[in-house]
Amino acid sequence: MKLYRLHKKQNLPITVDEAWDFLSAPQNLKVITPDYMGFDIVSGANRAMYPGQIIEYHVSPIAGIKTKWVTEITHVMNKHYFVDEQRFGPYSLWHHKHFIKPIDGGVEMEDIIDYKLPLGILGQLMHGMLVRKKIEEIFAYRKKKLEDIFGQYAFAKTTHK
Repeated sequence: MKLYRLHKKQNLPITVDEAWDFLSAPQNLKVITPDYMGFDIVSGANRAMYPGQIIEYHVSPIAGIKTKWVTEITHVMNKHYFVDEQRFGPYSLWHHKHFIKPIDGGVEMEDIIDYKLPLGILGQLMHGMLVRKKIEEIFAYRKKKLEDIFGQYAFAKTTHK
């Protein structure tokens, strides 16, 4: 199976504390996810983020088909980074690193996602035809939503392999 990577950076004119408070609150994931995804947190988002936290979601990524997605917060370094990993869901592997660092005039937020799709060659075909575009669309929505919430700032960098 092929390993894919999505790498995004976004700068916002807020403090590290503001960025951390928003991004590390699991319930805010619904705020920055497109409505058509039917994203609902089922359990695990009622406490501040901690290593070992299990969060269960329902999401409808394609054609309104609802699926369960369970992630674990595996690493947390307060006000610097956290990592979530899929334990159950649509991917064979989902490893998402979230970094926050201070820059002049605000913060740089960086997301690095390594993921694999199931179904071998069929999964690779689906990646090229649908999955990559869907993930890009979700992160474009997230970028715009964060700009709407916190104000616009400079640039966002993207690489996708």
